[in-house]
Amino acid sequence: MSEAPRSSFVHLHLHTEYSMLDGAARVPDVIARAVADGQPAVGITDHGNMYGVLEFYRTARDAGVKPIIGTEAYFVTTSRFDRPRRAEHDISHLTLLATSNEGYRNLIKLSSAAYLDGYFYKPRMDFELLSRHAAGIVATSGCLGSAVCQALHRDDATGALELAAQFRDILGRDSFFIELQDHGLPDQRRVNEGLLRIARTLELGLLATNDSHYTNRQDAEAHDALLCVQTGRTRDDRDRLRFETEEFYLKTSAEMRDLFRDYEEACDNTLLIAERADVELQFGNAVLPSFPTPEGHTEDSYLRELTFAGARERYGDPVPAHVAERLEYELGIIETMGFSAYFLIVWDLVRYAREARIRVGPGRGSAAGSCVAFCLRIVDIDPIRYDLLFERFLNPGRKQMPDIDMDFDSRYRGDLIRYAAERYGDDRVAQIITFSTIKARAAVRDAARVLGYPYLVGDKIAKLMPPLIMGRDTPLAACLEPQPKYEDGYKMAAELRELYEADPDAKRVIDVARGLEGLRRQDGIHAAAVVITREPLTEYLPIQRKPQEGGDLASAPVVTQYEMHGVEELGLLKMDFLGLRNLDVIEVTLDLVEATTGCRPGIDDVPLDDGKTFEMLRRGETVGVFQLEGGPVRSLLRSLAPTSFEDIAALTALYRPGPMAQNWHNEYANRKNGRKAVTYPHPDLEEILAPTYGLMIYQEQLMRVAQQLA
Repeated sequence: MSEAPRSSFVHLHLHTEYSMLDGAARVPDVIARAVADGQPAVGITDHGNMYGVLEFYRTARDAGVKPIIGTEAYFVTTSRFDRPRRAEHDISHLTLLATSNEGYRNLIKLSSAAYLDGYFYKPRMDFELLSRHAAGIVATSGCLGSAVCQALHRDDATGALELAAQFRDILGRDSFFIELQDHGLPDQRRVNEGLLRIARTLELGLLATNDSHYTNRQDAEAHDALLCVQTGRTRDDRDRLRFETEEFYLKTSAEMRDLFRDYEEACDNTLLIAERADVELQFGNAVLPSFPTPEGHTEDSYLRELTFAGARERYGDPVPAHVAERLEYELGIIETMGFSAYFLIVWDLVRYAREARIRVGPGRGSAAGSCVAFCLRIVDIDPIRYDLLFERFLNPGRKQMPDIDMDFDSRYRGDLIRYAAERYGDDRVAQIITFSTIKARAAVRDAARVLGYPYLVGDKIAKLMPPLIMGRDTPLAACLEPQPKYEDGYKMAAELRELYEADPDAKRVIDVARGLEGLRRQDGIHAAAVVITREPLTEYLPIQRKPQEGGDLASAPVVTQYEMHGVEELGLLKMDFLGLRNLDVIEVTLDLVEATTGCRPGIDDVPLDDGKTFEMLRRGETVGVFQLEGGPVRSLLRSLAPTSFEDIAALTALYRPGPMAQNWHNEYANRKNGRKAVTYPHPDLEEILAPTYGLMIYQEQLMRVAQQLA
């Protein structure tokens, strides 16, 4: 960060939407406002978590602003292991900021331990934990809810001084600041007088902050509505949680300098901390866990041995020359890119599932193009027979982790995760967090409720919104003003716009709803994703426990605080353990057949050219068949009249929003059945496109077309 002018300012106490149902500031909006005001850096301090750190870091760096990574921790002055009665339990706030890579790693450990060891109503830290991970951390005395400020609020000046001294002794004089805020609250101004005395007595630096919970002053109403959503109250309730003023926004440097004009040092110190902060996150460097190999083997040699042993089972002994050549090519790329351990880990998980009689899916996605995966029985689709390209799955020119989706009988998904934890260490395996957001219709209904309108008002507005288009919602902003990609939704929202212009109540509801729409509502667990790390998880990312409602925290699953894409960006091994109910149904059906007939059908060996099955498909009798049971797709089946397995593959590939928007699903049906002529973009492409009647359906075809034309 180049030296900022002394008229500038850096916000170091800021809540984004990741302060769930409390912060209403979207990360891109925060960064854009800081850039517009010329602020050289900006901090993130969400309540008790690090959920938004990676998005914040990326967005700030892309905009040329230095990101300061932090959290507003929940803190107890007793022990985080205590479990007192709620009435006797004081949880305070503590602002923590990382000033170095070591500080960032310590922040991860602090945040994680607060959840794993200290969770009781909130994820709590204590002095013992802070003292173990204080290096590279700057802390402040915090907001009105902090331990120091609460002591001053109780007129316990001696207690406040002792607490501040304890923080100073743990962190060091240069790394603990007395935080001053002024939101126009009488209590805050009274407490500030005590804070100034503590700063003088202990010779501590001052730090000016604004407890920012939304980006612009005009966002105060939407933020207040968000608090009502969180607490289930309406804005008219007198005794509800509320912010007493409209000063909790991202103020300009000039506003902050004017507010603290008597304490220039407090504003200057925000620039000082920003200059000290030097956290560099590494993205894209693969950090795969090591795989335990038999004595005398490396990961590369063991993978090679397993692959050729599987090839002899799949293709015969000796392995045909063209198969051996394909395997040598694939293994060479896998070894060069350093992904042997990845294949061994996937092989081991699938092997365990099969040995435990847990049904595994036949494989899907680009992994079906790997002959190595086929020989390891990770997938059951022969890429040589179906002319599938390995380069679509793994390509030296595309530096990214391979991604093999694994489908398991959903009843036993938990068993697979437990096996992985036992195999690689329970401190190295976690499920991955996901976030739900407030959708447009829900935002409208929430806004109407918290504003005190009858249910029918919100319901009427919500019902005027456009239906889902290709599975996608139309944002409220795109209903009111034309926006690219949402033209159809805008056309369908004509009545909504008329109501917005004519009805002041509807306008107010929609305006508040626009402030709520898209904000993070709550965290959950991704349906499939699991991360496995080489070292303990907290060497790479923050974690937490996520109990089911009413469940025991100690036995709750460990979950990352970073969502899936962030985990992948950090180069960590993300795997999809998908519990597929269709596999449950298959197994239960086989169990019933065996129980009644004494014979268990070989479902994995059914012929793919069974005439009666294709007759059923041509009649559209597919209710209950995965991906083929909806009314429109059954109509397409009758029109297409499939006669081969390849027709089914084409149908499922074409019955998606992109191809359907081009009418390719009907085009394929018409060309197959002679209702339209088969044509080719160029005569040289006939061999490649003939199996799909001249249509370029598959990525493999696109790649081969590019090769041919080149």
